[in-house]
Amino acid sequence: MSKLPIAVLISGSGSNLQALIDKMEEGILDVDIRMVLSNRSSAYGLERAKKHAIPTCVLSHKDFESREDFDSEMVRVLKEAGVQAVVMAGFMRIITSVFLNAFSGQIINIHPALLPSFAGAGGQAEAVEHGVQISGCTVHFVNEKMDNGAIIIQAAVPAIPGEDVKILSDRILQVEHRILPQATQWLAEGRLSAEGRFVKLGAANVAKAELTADFPCLINPPLESGF
Repeated sequence: MSKLPIAVLISGSGSNLQALIDKMEEGILDVDIRMVLSNRSSAYGLERAKKHAIPTCVLSHKDFESREDFDSEMVRVLKEAGVQAVVMAGFMRIITSVFLNAFSGQIINIHPALLPSFAGAGGQAEAVEHGVQISGCTVHFVNEKMDNGAIIIQAAVPAIPGEDVKILSDRILQVEHRILPQATQWLAEGRLSAEGRFVKLGAANVAKAELTADFPCLINPPLESGF
């Protein structure tokens, strides 16, 4: 199948970007990362992209008078690169209708919490403070509201009340690195369709991935072979 030209938007370390790159280079993920764009020049994810000869772009939101102006410039850069879909992987900006309309129905985001609980920055810390027994992560379509779009896939992991937030964050990150590439592949295959808040996944004749017993988690829809 032809590869979907995508951009990955980041603001930080880019570990989820690396997970996407790894699956792409393994031939499992049917995308072509045309651009890695960050609003922060210090984002380590930019170095990850450069190591794999992926074009990068830094646009500081501080250089623009409005969110709409910033989004317009992002659209210009990404369209010029031939991008058709966008994966937000730790991009710490709320996007506007300018960006949403340019890539309608083709923008997904990873969030380190089981939405709709603990939306926004610091979701892991809020979960720890709340003493939850179950935490996790969510990949969802992006809309005008923060962490509000229709849910594509979620992974749940144990949370131990009182444990350090970094321990929980690292546990969540392990499954983030699995569900984001999987959701991106479904997007590339054209198998996702949203009806209101509900996302339907088209069937495929593929094996389901086996999860190791030493890392308990629940993922739904189930991962497929290679993820």
